[in-house]
Amino acid sequence: MAKNKGVRTVITLECTECRSNPVKRSNGVSRYTSQKNRRNTSERLEVKKFCPHCNKHTVHREIK
Repeated sequence: MAKNKGVRTVITLECTECRSNPVKRSNGVSRYTSQKNRRNTSERLEVKKFCPHCNKHTVHREIK
């Protein structure tokens, strides 16, 4: 018997500055994983987190 998906889903948060800036000192994009409640938060999530590539706190946006 299969279980249903549930309300909480795993999402990936990606740095917006690393993604938009092609000329930077190191290659790579900062990514974090988190969970969100599908029923309460249907739109894409934005959180300020530390980016080791930019070496500062930046906005990380949810990607598909």
